[in-house]
Amino acid sequence: MSHLYDEIHQQPEVIARLIHEESRTIAHIADSLRQRELRYILIAARGTSDNAATYGKYLFASILRLPVALAAPSLYTIYHTPPHTGKDALVIGISQSGESPDIIAVVNEARQQGACTLAITNEPDSPLARTAEHAIICHAGKEMSVAASKTYTAQLTALALLAAYWSGDEQRKAQIQHLPEAVSKTLTIANDVRSRVERYRYMETCLILGRGYNYATAFEIALKMKELSYILIEAYSSADFMHGPIAVVEQGFPVILIAPSGEVYADMLNLARELHGKGAELIAISDQREALDLAVTPLKLPVTVPEWLSPITCVIPGQLLAHDLTLAKGYDPDHPRGLRKITLTH
Repeated sequence: MSHLYDEIHQQPEVIARLIHEESRTIAHIADSLRQRELRYILIAARGTSDNAATYGKYLFASILRLPVALAAPSLYTIYHTPPHTGKDALVIGISQSGESPDIIAVVNEARQQGACTLAITNEPDSPLARTAEHAIICHAGKEMSVAASKTYTAQLTALALLAAYWSGDEQRKAQIQHLPEAVSKTLTIANDVRSRVERYRYMETCLILGRGYNYATAFEIALKMKELSYILIEAYSSADFMHGPIAVVEQGFPVILIAPSGEVYADMLNLARELHGKGAELIAISDQREALDLAVTPLKLPVTVPEWLSPITCVIPGQLLAHDLTLAKGYDPDHPRGLRKITLTH
């Protein structure tokens, strides 16, 4: 198999190691954050890390009730008009390599303005980790594949740990401890995904829908399918989708639906029924029988986790689908065309 396949299957070990190695550090960071009168959070990231940032937006807003914004790095590096961050902000930079100049610029400027700064990266000696006041290391080991997998779920876990410790919610802390087992169980669907992928060998366009915490999951799966199998796939929230893009759906049009248990499940189920009525080719990622029964290709999540942690398991069927579809199309999942492991944007 490929490096990517191996790294997808390393995720239970990576998440367990992150929890073990960083929980104490994250507890200290959370103590420090509680001592400051922080009023909002700004997150800077690119690519896969930007999808992790979107998860962070929902996470911190729902658990800590803090406003969260995603930074516009070009304001710092191209327009040279950085916003006034203020001392009541936490500015988080997320980068697998910790080397992207624009993300570093956001964190550096925020620190100079007196804001609290935090890096989430896989590289402890990276420029980003050195620039920020605090750092959480992902402990994912070297990622050989160009497409990120284990570093993405490690970033999600790091954000979840920070939210749990910052809020002081003991139940959430305990729920995170079950993540390695949940991810391991989710990976047992690998053979099922592989057996179904040939149907989509000639697929060129697709839509993927998620909402709430799994809005980020939709974008991350779409990114993996674009960069690996070169499919023109667009991600939407189910709400935005109903405001116009649903018009493109006709008989046989492929739509991936992310519909795990939780507060948004009813909304996703209603959408699944409408899409089914339109004759869409539904691929459902869910732990709920009603949603799966509406799909041409049901990808059953073998474990149910709390909704706030579900992006860490829901992304796995998408990772496997992107990998296996790439092979079915005759492409190399470890060497997508035109891409490099580290992309330096300014």
